[in-house]
Amino acid sequence: MKKIMLSLAFVGFLWSCSPTQTTTKQNDVAVTIDLINVKDDKVMVTVTAPTITTETVTYHFPKTVPGTYSEDDYGRFIENVKAFDAKGNTLKIAKIDENSYSISDATKLAKITYLVNDTFDTEGGAGFGESEDVFSPAGTNINAGANFMLNTHGFIGYFKGKEETPYKLTVTHPETLMGVSAMTDADASATSDVFYMPKYANLVEMPIMYSKPDFTSFMVDDMEIIISVYSPTGKYTAKQITPNMENMMKAQKRFLGPINTTKKYAILLYLSDMKAKDAKGFGALEHPTSTTVVMPEMMGLEMLQEQLKDVVSHEFFHIVTPLTIHSNEIQYFDFNNPQMSEHLWMYEGVTEYFANLFQVNQGLIDEKEFFERMAGKIAQSRQMNDNMSFTKMSKNVLNAPYKDQYLNVYQKGALIAMCVDILIRENSNGQKGILNLMQELAKEYGTKKAFKDDELFAKITELTYPAVGEFLKNHVAGETPIPYEQYFAKMGVTEASIEVAGNPFLKGQREPYITVNPSTKEIMILPEIELNVFMTTLGLKNNDTLLAFNDKSYNLDNIYDLIMASMNWKDGDAITVKIKRDGKEQMVKGKVVMPKEKQDGYQSTDATKKAVREAWLRG
Repeated sequence: MKKIMLSLAFVGFLWSCSPTQTTTKQNDVAVTIDLINVKDDKVMVTVTAPTITTETVTYHFPKTVPGTYSEDDYGRFIENVKAFDAKGNTLKIAKIDENSYSISDATKLAKITYLVNDTFDTEGGAGFGESEDVFSPAGTNINAGANFMLNTHGFIGYFKGKEETPYKLTVTHPETLMGVSAMTDADASATSDVFYMPKYANLVEMPIMYSKPDFTSFMVDDMEIIISVYSPTGKYTAKQITPNMENMMKAQKRFLGPINTTKKYAILLYLSDMKAKDAKGFGALEHPTSTTVVMPEMMGLEMLQEQLKDVVSHEFFHIVTPLTIHSNEIQYFDFNNPQMSEHLWMYEGVTEYFANLFQVNQGLIDEKEFFERMAGKIAQSRQMNDNMSFTKMSKNVLNAPYKDQYLNVYQKGALIAMCVDILIRENSNGQKGILNLMQELAKEYGTKKAFKDDELFAKITELTYPAVGEFLKNHVAGETPIPYEQYFAKMGVTEASIEVAGNPFLKGQREPYITVNPSTKEIMILPEIELNVFMTTLGLKNNDTLLAFNDKSYNLDNIYDLIMASMNWKDGDAITVKIKRDGKEQMVKGKVVMPKEKQDGYQSTDATKKAVREAWLRG
């Protein structure tokens, strides 16, 4: 999973064998999702039960799904659950908890039905969602006749004890909407799709997005990539998105080399219109053969492409870990009583590191930007608990105080991977790096063989060097902060002051230059803050009320839109600002000058380390 905060989706597990169509009705779970007869923004789901031999049976909706690291309780979006025998008589059903229903006389059970509410409608917050929100790429959308985001774990549950039972999923849908998925549709009908999956864990790793057909496909070696886009106003199309994505994914595959675990990969991009009842948690969630991505439609194309490059590359690299390399906790994931693995530093950290390293390795970014990104991660990681054991945080990530440190997997987790990479390069005279380690681990384990959590560090040490084992013991399992300067020095890189792009309204991406008048909802420049070059160039002053930019009005209700819009501005762009100063309205016209900010960073200085540094960054 990759969350972005715009001034900022892990993963599934276990790809399976090929789908089979030989199961008989009583031996599979047959699910029908009706996207045609949508009432009150709710979808009817019918589940035909397999043969049940016990007097009672429990039907569960997931509490947690792989890669989200939060307890989302998908059962809270379910209502009107009913159970029936073969003659249509109702059976007694009792709600046990938020996600579980107990059905009596279960030997007579023929089917259950229920209604599903979507999660996008419930999201709050200014772009990040509130704490109880489901992260949008892991959520669901019901927009009759226009779009359905089917993260299947939000619509389909499982019978306790029948988790290994095959599933047959039928989705009935309007003829005008097309469902895109990494699954293969076994039905030729224009209004019905049929999918077969060998068990529940495989089914919930297969999201489907229904919308007006807008998709492209291309090949990366022998892997088919499908990109489907839903843009509510039609601002963007899959054709616009595809060239950059194709270049990026081909570069990823060149970087990865022989690691390859799937022949078909679907990217489902949902662009939010940012209205009250729409997705606001931006980023992506990876599945073994798919990525669901949610972004704001109002983004400029260049920025959207940059964000997609970062978040989709992160998700795609999850085919290395945990898809190929993972622990027992992931191999045998419990959707309602999850036991978490100690190794988020690898699942998310190595993945995030690769998403940055491959870009410098393949020439998509330069060395300067790579160091800038790593410096940013160091700064952000030090704002969190730098003394907390990373393995302990990972093992307890669903609980306080550890869950508040989760975002550090994308910061310190990536830096842990970087330091391991540097140590391997140093000890092998540049001949090997962390990618070689992951390839060796993939050979040792693979998709069907899990490792034990407490044995991984020993295996890594065996495959690499004692220095790597010591680092993992002290700085990952242990509580000792990492002295990053010492590791950069091994590659001939030293500290430096660097200049980075700023935001017109946020100093250091955090401290606001603006506030809101609570009585009028108007946006105003803070009275005593030192103005940046964007404001001084336009002649703006402290206490100015900012009414409109480029003829679009802004206030408290859409202040987030202003921040988003400003991220698309470039030096030299013409701009008009409607302000109110001393009670009088006036127009200010000029050119955009985006602020620049100084921050601690790194640069190459030691020419004697050039060979090993080149091997690290471009080997």
